[in-house]
Amino acid sequence: MDINKEILEKLDFHPLTYDRWSDFEYLFGEKGACGGCWCMLWRLKHKEFEEQKGDGNKMMMRELIRSGEVPGIIAYYKGKAVGWCSVSPRERFSALDRSRILKPIDDKPVWSVVCFYIEKRYRKIGLSGELLSYVINYCRKQGAQIIEGYPVEPKKDYTADVFAWTGLVSAFTNAGFKEVARRSATRPIMRYEIEYT
Repeated sequence: MDINKEILEKLDFHPLTYDRWSDFEYLFGEKGACGGCWCMLWRLKHKEFEEQKGDGNKMMMRELIRSGEVPGIIAYYKGKAVGWCSVSPRERFSALDRSRILKPIDDKPVWSVVCFYIEKRYRKIGLSGELLSYVINYCRKQGAQIIEGYPVEPKKDYTADVFAWTGLVSAFTNAGFKEVARRSATRPIMRYEIEYT
């Protein structure tokens, strides 16, 4: 069997609750995924984010999870955390409203997928797509009606990993998301509408 296919078939997914903090900490490593972010970029004003980059963001994320909020989903392979997807109701991400290209397109309540972080050895095998599939089911269980994503669509065939942290359009398209707005050539807003039977 193809090793990548085997990995994808053996993934487990869990919402990030406080009892899984050590797994999140392990996955994000000393650098907090990228530049001390700890997945706080979309939750803070730019000045706040810069002032507490690193340990400050880490402590804020830890307290957020300790409070009972679930900020996203962790993917596991053989019991080891290998991937992350940040998803919450859009209002948790105040930076989206301040963005010229990602501001709301209407007043419908949505859940937002704002970030992925995949351990280097597990990138480019389809893990973000698997995370999105789980996220759709997770959001359905939370009663969400619409899930929104803000992926990049590179002008060239290749996007450096550091620029793909909001996901690629292809992964969202494959998961069933549809483009609903585009205020930037490389940055569409995509939505998945959940149907309930």
